[in-house]
Amino acid sequence: MVQANEAQRRALQKSMISLVVTVVIVAALLFGTAGTLNWLRGWWFMAAFIAAMLVSVGILWRTNPEIFVARSRVQAGTKWWDYIFLILIIGGLAALLPVAGLDYRFAWLQASDWLVVVGYLLFVLSFAGQIWPQARNRHFEPGVRIQTDRQHTVIDTGPYALVRHPGYVSGALLAISVALVLGSLVALLPAALVIAALVMRTIIEDRTLQQELPGYADYALRVQYRWVPGVW
Repeated sequence: MVQANEAQRRALQKSMISLVVTVVIVAALLFGTAGTLNWLRGWWFMAAFIAAMLVSVGILWRTNPEIFVARSRVQAGTKWWDYIFLILIIGGLAALLPVAGLDYRFAWLQASDWLVVVGYLLFVLSFAGQIWPQARNRHFEPGVRIQTDRQHTVIDTGPYALVRHPGYVSGALLAISVALVLGSLVALLPAALVIAALVMRTIIEDRTLQQELPGYADYALRVQYRWVPGVW
């Protein structure tokens, strides 16, 4: 277990407060647009979401407590274009919830039970895919920047030995999984927006890192794929 300092403990406290606020907002977006509290898939998602977040916090606190400070806010020096991607990604993920709620309310295009099960499998994979890179990469910040203030170096172990941007893979899986576990095929539309933004962000971030981060161009020669080995 990695020992935490006082700043990291304060960041953990802020993260837990943010989690409570997030849960309230998620519930309001889901059940407010659904028009009822009698939505079993919505309640199962809430339970899975809370459990996954608590497990993530517990694992990361033991393995990389520094990540709570790094991810507490968008840091100074973040590239201007990344704010556009952050808005698209966060906005797309947030839009999934009311769209799914409206889909349930008006029964536009509900998914069958087997697709919901597939969604939960992807949901678990997506959280595992977020925890692993954050546990291994102290530079896993919310925004894209060259972290000269934190001795930014190339991370090439763990999932980064397989692909260069494992966090974005899990982000794409998360978007798809949320739509499916809520049983909404219509919600795959904002999920597609999230994935498109993640793809474009990957391309621009990767180019930036190759130009500005020492050692990254060599790393890109060793680990050739951004998301999926053998594909891209």
